[in-house]
Order: sequence, then structure tokens, then C-alpha cells
Amino acid sequence: MPSPLHRLSLLLLVLGLGACDGQSLDFSRAEPGEALSAGSATVQRSDRDAFAQPSANLTPEQRMDFAVGNSFFRKPWVIAPASTTARDGLGPLFNTNACQNCHIRDGRGHPPEAQADNAVSLLVRLSIPETPDSAHFVERLGVVPEPAYGTQLQDMAVPGVAPEARVRLTSETHSLRFADGFAVELRRPRLQLDRLGYGPLHPDTRFSLRIAPPMIGLGLLEAIPEAAILANADPDDADGDGISGRPNRVRDQASQSTALGRFGWKAGQPNLSQQNADAFLNDLGLSTRRLPGSNCTANQAVCLASATGGMPEVDDHLLARVLFYTRHLGVPARRAVNDPQVLAGKALFHRAGCAQCHTPTFVTAPDAAEPALANQQIRPYSDLLLHDMGDGLADNRAEFEASGREWRTSPLWGLGLTQRVSGHTQLLHDGRARNLLEAILWHAGEAQAARDRVLTFDTGQRAALLAFLNSL
Repeated sequence: MPSPLHRLSLLLLVLGLGACDGQSLDFSRAEPGEALSAGSATVQRSDRDAFAQPSANLTPEQRMDFAVGNSFFRKPWVIAPASTTARDGLGPLFNTNACQNCHIRDGRGHPPEAQADNAVSLLVRLSIPETPDSAHFVERLGVVPEPAYGTQLQDMAVPGVAPEARVRLTSETHSLRFADGFAVELRRPRLQLDRLGYGPLHPDTRFSLRIAPPMIGLGLLEAIPEAAILANADPDDADGDGISGRPNRVRDQASQSTALGRFGWKAGQPNLSQQNADAFLNDLGLSTRRLPGSNCTANQAVCLASATGGMPEVDDHLLARVLFYTRHLGVPARRAVNDPQVLAGKALFHRAGCAQCHTPTFVTAPDAAEPALANQQIRPYSDLLLHDMGDGLADNRAEFEASGREWRTSPLWGLGLTQRVSGHTQLLHDGRARNLLEAILWHAGEAQAARDRVLTFDTGQRAALLAFLNSL
């Protein structure tokens, strides 16, 4: 076991710093409780099922509620009418027949393989430019739907109904070099659509590729006080540091009011209840009392005439069980927090400026929606704010107040278990990054300065930074 002096020496060597170099944090050892990413809710698992565990502080009775929600999250829905009335009503248009198909073992989705029949865990969001007579759409949905296909392409359908399209991806590449000459090839996806089922798309259609994000810790993110999130916002960059994170303001359908956006790649959803209802409607074609009706558009006559599983197809009791489940998917504990290389990488993470957006810690509210979520010191490594990430990552599709260049800072907790849980390491909103280093190098816009500092790192420093990120 390395001594504390040896750990500090290695840290200074990797950083290239002298002992008198001022640091606001002590990087020679882990902070108290740093391994507990979710406070007392932290899960002590790091295997392939690490993301599928209930929060560690649930009671036995609450674990039963979690298990019920889990069953509805995992098991397939069927076409109506069916003898299984609690699970019928799938479609008519849909992207998958079970939530778990997108969120692989409650983890991260991935882009489709070259010859896949459907995209499954990647969605294609659609919209068209706003006009004076379409402001009501923007107020309610955040975007103006494409007239024939709506706000999301569904590439699967029940028998007798045409899927909306087949999704294919190609890619183009370019390389970036570190100061020591090490080159990294970056891949940019290109969307190709064929077999359009309902005529041509609007000529000004905007597209956004979105892979399914991990499900862990969502209830804890929901429990962060709004004031704590807004305290990190600096929309006008008043401090001149080049970072101007700002909140997205979105529509809360239940209260019919404007609320802080927290969930989704552009923070387009205000809470988990609405996020879940939206996924049921658009991903599976299932209605709820929160979002009634159908995902069929006005010119999809066969879709509109298809059988339903009743209204709502997902009743309030079932929706509440799924909400409990999604709120209490636990966050795994960090690994190797006192490893010298991990500590060195943590220092580099801060030195590069990554923590300016990937905010390490918050404390959840005492009046959180569920007792197990309250008063927890959590380490999500996200400020939940929007940041301009530059032209390279831009989808050019606005969503409520988020511009076509802005994305919500992704939480980093659980990052190092992506391969183990989901079977791949593809990252960013469209899965373009094949590993962590590629994901870092796609950062631009407000993150340009941080990325440029990383590009000065040598072999040892790169390894340390990745060791830290993989410990999360």
C-alpha cells in the first residue's frame, strides 16, 4: 500500500506542480464520504447489474414498491386488444415495446448497428422553424412539430400500420492531436432516413439524435433545490470566465405553468412524472392521464383508427409505481477514490476547468418528494444547466429556451461502469464518442478552454484523468 507521502509525490509528478503551487482543494487524499456518490442511498455494487439496484436506504416495504415498478419498466407491452389488459395498448407507432430495451440494464443506450432493423435505443427528434402562428406549440412542447411526423420518429408499428421511417447512420471522421503528437480520431454521425411511411418531410425539418441516458440517481437530481441549481447560473458570463450556464424554462403540463427543466439532453422536462409520461406516449405509444391521446399525427389515418388499450392505457397506479422505481434507482459507490492515479486525475479535472460545469456536489432538499431522497450529499458532477458546446456538437434544434448549440451538462456518476452495465462505451447525446477521450475532445464552445488544456496533457496525465473519470 503506498504511503501518504508516496501518493502526494506521485500526484505532484503527474501534475507537474511544485509543493508550493496553490490549490483550493487537497488532492492528496479523498474527501470524507467521497465514495458515497448518493449519500446513504449509495449502492455497493459494481457488476453488470449495478444500475438496476434500489437506493440502499429503502425500507423492505419500499423495496417491494420498487420491484413492482421495475416489472412494468422491464416487461414488454402488447398490442390491444389483449387478455393482458394491464399491459396492452402498445403503439400503434412506437420505438420499443419495453423501457428496458432502450435503457440497457437501466444504463446507457447506443446508436444502431449498420444493418439493424430499427434504432431501438436511439431516438430521432424532429421539429420545424417557428412561425408567428405556431407560438402555441413552442409554449406547450418547446418545439414546432413536423406536420406529418410530429416531434419524434417512430420506426416500429403494430401490424397494419406503416412505421414512420427506417433510421440509418453513417459517419465521417477527423482527428485531433495532443501537444505530444498523440492523435485521436473523432467520429461524427450522419443521419439517413428511408422508407418514409407518410410522405416527404418538411423541407426545413430539424433533426436531433438522442441515445437513451442512464437511469441512476434521477430522483436525487429531482430533489436538488432549484435555488442551488440557479446559484451556478451565469447567463451573461458576469464573472468573465467564459462559462455562461443558464437554466432551461419548460412547460409543466400538470400545473400548466413554466418550470425549471432538469431532465433530457436539453433539460426539456421539469420532473420525472412528466418525463415518464412523455416516454410512455412517444416511445411506446401509451397514453396516461398526464399525457392523454395518441402520438399519431392528423394525416396518419390508419394509426388514429387503430385499437387502443383504453384511456388511459397506463393508469395512475401503474404510473405511480414506475415513478417510484425511476426515482429510486441507486447510484453505485465510487471505486479507488484514494488511488494515487485517481487523485492525480481528479486534480487535473479541476485544473482543466471541467468542474466549472460538471459541478461535483449538491445537497438534496429536506422536503424531497420521497424520504430516502432528502438531505443527501450527492456527487453527480453536473450543474443541470445549459451550455453552448460549439458547432461540432450542435444539432441546430432549439427546445424551449435551449438553443441549437446548447446541451444540459450530463451527470458523470456511474460513468466508469458503462462498459460493464451496457456493454459499450459510446457517449454523448448521439453516441458519437466511442470512449471517454473522444467525448472530452468533442467539447467546444464554453468548454473550448478546458478541452484545450486537456490537449496539453502528456501520456501520464491522460491516463490519470481517465482513471479519475472511470472511478466515478
